[in-house]
Order: sequence, then C-alpha cells, then structure tokens
Amino acid sequence: MDAFFASVELLRYPQLKGLPMVIGGGRRREEAMLERLRITYPDQNWGPANLPQIPVDFFPRLKDYAGRGVATTATYAARRFGVGSAMGLMKAAQLCPEAILLPVDFDEVKRLSRRFKEVIAEIAPTMEDRGVDEVYIDLTEVAGGPREGGRVLARLIQKNIFQATGLTCSIGVAPNKLLAKMASEFQKPNGISIVQIGDLPSLFWPLPCRKINGIGPQTEHKLAAMGVQTMGQLAAQPLDVLIDTFGQSHGAWLHNAAWGRDDRPVETHTEPVSMSRETTFERNLHPVRDRAALSLLFARLADQVAADLQRKGYWGRTVAVKLRFDDFRIVTRHHSLPEPVDQGAAILRAARQALKRAPLDRPLRLLGVRVDSLQRKVPAQGTPRPAAPQAAQVQPSLF
Repeated sequence: MDAFFASVELLRYPQLKGLPMVIGGGRRREEAMLERLRITYPDQNWGPANLPQIPVDFFPRLKDYAGRGVATTATYAARRFGVGSAMGLMKAAQLCPEAILLPVDFDEVKRLSRRFKEVIAEIAPTMEDRGVDEVYIDLTEVAGGPREGGRVLARLIQKNIFQATGLTCSIGVAPNKLLAKMASEFQKPNGISIVQIGDLPSLFWPLPCRKINGIGPQTEHKLAAMGVQTMGQLAAQPLDVLIDTFGQSHGAWLHNAAWGRDDRPVETHTEPVSMSRETTFERNLHPVRDRAALSLLFARLADQVAADLQRKGYWGRTVAVKLRFDDFRIVTRHHSLPEPVDQGAAILRAARQALKRAPLDRPLRLLGVRVDSLQRKVPAQGTPRPAAPQAAQVQPSLF
C-alpha cells in the first residue's frame, strides 16, 4: 500500500492531498486543533461529516513538535525533503518544518487493512500476510494470471482495492518473493513493475545492497568495508569469500540474493516467533534515580505482552529485555524458562533475571519486553479453562 498510514488520513482530510504530511506522535495535537476550531467557529459542529472543511492553517505543524516520537510514515511530498519512516520527529522537523503532523488512527488503519486484503483474497486466495500494509500473492494458478506477465491481474487488484477503500497500492510481479518485493518499490505510487531474472543486470545490480530485503545496517557496513556497495558488486563476490566473512548460512543467502534466487513459497499461514512491547520515554530515565518510575513501566510492558499472548493464544519460553541508552546504544538480554509463560507476573520475573546481566550505568531512552520461542496453546478436551490474567506485581525497590 502506498504511504498507507498517511493515505488513511487523507481519506479523512482530503484538503491535505499533495502537501507534506508526517504521521506520528500522540493524539493531543489533533484534539487541540479541534478545540481551536470550536472556539474560532462556535456555530460549526466539527463532526466527521465536515472534517474536509477544516482550513489547512489549523493543522498542527511538525516544527511545533517536541518529544521523542518517530515518524510512522510520510506522504511522498514530505519524502522529497528526506523525511522517512522510523525517523525521529525532531529530526524530521529540521528537514521539513512546515509538514503537517497527524497521529495514527489505529482502528481505521486496521479496518482498511482487513478490507484491502479481503479484496485481494477474492481474486487470488493464495496470499501471505506480511503486516498491516503488505502481502505476497501467488498468481501461478489464478485464472488469467499469466496474461501480459501478470499485468492484467495486477491492474484488476489495484482497481478493486481503490474502489473498495479509496487507496492506491504499488505491485511488483516477479518469479519470486525477493524480486517482487524490490520491484514493488520501482513505480511508487500506484505503479506496476513486471520483472524477470534477465532484468538483474539492468534493473537490480545498480541498486544499493540495502535495497535487498533482509540486509540491515550491520551487514551493509561489513559489505562497504569490502568495497561492496551495489547488488552487482555483491554478485561479483566469490561465494567462498562471502561465507568466510558472514558464515555459511548468511554468506550463501547474500550470494543467492544478489543473483535474484529465492525459493521461499507464499505461505498462507505463519506462526509468530515473538511478541513484544516497548516504550520510548519523554525524557531520559536513570536506572537508579528513576527506579520507581522504571519499575512501573517495566511491569506495565510485561502485562501488555501477557495480554497480547493470551488474546492470540500463545505462550513462550524465553523473555528478553531491550534497552536503548541516551547514547543510542542498544542492549538486549534474554532469560530462558523451563516452562512456557503467558502471565504478566511470570514474564516480569524472567525479565528481571535478564536485566541482571545488562549494564545499568547510563540513562535510558527506551525500554522493551519481548517473549520469544512462542508455542500455540492447544488445550486438550476437558482441560480446565486458564486462570484469569495475573498482573505483574511491582516492588518499587526493584527495576
């Protein structure tokens, strides 16, 4: 989906179309805007029907933001200024101070996400859900799938999604998931790209290695140290050199990715491997001076993860703690358990054990709790119903 979170807001506020807009931060600024409108125009009832009439000047601007929030997404007009997803809002404000800042409407995002996937499933039922705004589709057995290399079916999907939601999407059609994912970025927004293995030298090899889905900052840094910056340069590396540098599995994967090889099937059902919650603080919190506040946040995160596990029917054997310090250094520590857990108190106890092995000598920007090694709970017939959720008990002297 094209700039999905921002596009959802443009359905509500079409007067902002074509303007730089960033999605992120809290709802307080939107509420303040509506309050200003009520004061300025007391005779107007600012309900859902007349939101498109709100003057553009009333919308909150990025330059007025102060906090630790990050951008969820940005319109293409804002991206031209260098603003991107996961960028800190304060940094984004330096690049595009006049951009409009709106929060995420998670309920509407989820509703439209379900709707666009329903549309696709009616056309091509072999679909792999890759999150709120992205799917893989296998067109091999779909009637008309091969026509024009898949373009006819891609056009139909775009048309039906737009009719059902008012939103646009970009589609990459390729022999495998790796190339299709990359091709979907070629013609954004509202584009279709049809590629084949033979297009590797002209379309893919000039691209930076980081365009390959799965290459992160650390791998990119190690490749750059080898003088490898593009996919073509990566493809030219001998397999044994990549294996010596990155290990057997990762080195072989890098070699295959550079040559456009990917034999992963489209999976219609996948199991989650972890569930997590994390929070970025409005101000840095010190592990000693702010221990009471951190203890409360720690317990709240454990309870939130527990609620997610129970709602989705999972439990896990490994609990991890994530810390981001004031110097942006990230530390993760794990603690494994003999039996799987899904209760807040048990998750908190394990998280505290993991925390004992973490350095707590600097102020923190972020705290997170994650449960790994998930298993689906399948109670046998006649098994008593699980006990009510057990909230984490906080001892203020412990963090």
